[in-house]
Amino acid sequence: MADNKAFSHTNKKGQTYFLHTREVTLKNGRVQRIYFFARDVREGVLAELPAGYMVVETERTGMPVLKKKA
Repeated sequence: MADNKAFSHTNKKGQTYFLHTREVTLKNGRVQRIYFFARDVREGVLAELPAGYMVVETERTGMPVLKKKA
């Protein structure tokens, strides 16, 4: 069930994805925030796009990804 507070994107195939974020620790110990789309609402769901980013779709699968605005 979709959360009304979650940012969603419907791709060219009609599939809806929800934007999430998570902090991961890299091998060198640095912590980095990642953004990812999932077909369901999980922990870390975002209500809106982060500032300075836009959604684009991959050509072959239509999977949405975030891209920094130029």
